[in-house]
Amino acid sequence: MRILVTGGAGFIGSALVRYLVKNVGAEVLNVDKLTYAGNLASLKEIEGASNYRFLKADICDLPKMSEALNEFQPDRIMHLAAESHVDRSISGAGDFVRTNVMGTFSLLEAARHYWSHLSATRKEAFRFLHVSTDEVYGSLGDEGLFEEVTAYDPSSPYSASKAASDHLAIAWHRTYGLPIVVSNCSNNYGPYHFPEKLIPLIILNAMDGRPLPVYGQGINIRDWLYVEDHARALDLVASRGRLGEKYNVGGRNERRNIDVVRRICALMDELRPQAKPHGDLITFVTDRPGHDARYAIDATKLETELGWKAQENFDSGIERTVRWYLENEWWWQPLRQDVYSGERLGVLNRG
Repeated sequence: MRILVTGGAGFIGSALVRYLVKNVGAEVLNVDKLTYAGNLASLKEIEGASNYRFLKADICDLPKMSEALNEFQPDRIMHLAAESHVDRSISGAGDFVRTNVMGTFSLLEAARHYWSHLSATRKEAFRFLHVSTDEVYGSLGDEGLFEEVTAYDPSSPYSASKAASDHLAIAWHRTYGLPIVVSNCSNNYGPYHFPEKLIPLIILNAMDGRPLPVYGQGINIRDWLYVEDHARALDLVASRGRLGEKYNVGGRNERRNIDVVRRICALMDELRPQAKPHGDLITFVTDRPGHDARYAIDATKLETELGWKAQENFDSGIERTVRWYLENEWWWQPLRQDVYSGERLGVLNRG
């Protein structure tokens, strides 16, 4: 099995590449532009593997994507490359439209031309997995779950750009017959997570005794999915998912943001105690514009059709995550020093 993964130096992408190389034994080509969130250090444990190779390239470059496909001859494309941070999309939406919409278009076109010239047997076996987010569905009230048939209602420039890319992927299946499957996941967490996101930011700020910023009153609810569980799900969906279908991937671990932060503080009090409880560092800040109230995934389709089940619950996964950051300063310290030091992002300039 030869698999081309886009965005394989990112958080979820690197977890997927590690899983495919080490556990599946697939031959993997990782295509990544290496923006601020792409980090080859996340792939250190497999960088010398004979079944792994890396190509620095932009998915918006259609000729380069076509060249990569024709040279590598993949049996599967798993498309994760994306601008993904909501706060950054608020103050810089252009990059999100370019990468998430136009980049997906370029990759779909390159894949369509590549696939159309395959032999009948390889054409039948080929798969394109488009990886997306539950944020395309918008915001839930107190009850209910996102299902695959939930109408799209994106709130942020990020989620709008991902919604557009989802529609493109399904359209390329319906119009051209490209064998596409789409997945939509809930919030991921785990090792190698870029420190601008909530969980790693809170862990690292707590480690440094810095304020722990929580938007609004911290009552926004997210469904948390351990990233290695997600990697297993993506392999299953790409291998056995029905063409033209969507599969929601969620951990069934709903938590209020403030409760996530407090759980991290309790773990830090236990594993890295300081003079005062880490909870004293919690600081409520002005809420994010357009902040969705609640996300929650119904993963029944994935669980019943493909037999997937999350192996980590939130308590086990968050403890593994905190311990990993405490033990792997070599990975995150250069990022805190040179790329992102913990400042607030996504603040609107109204002047």
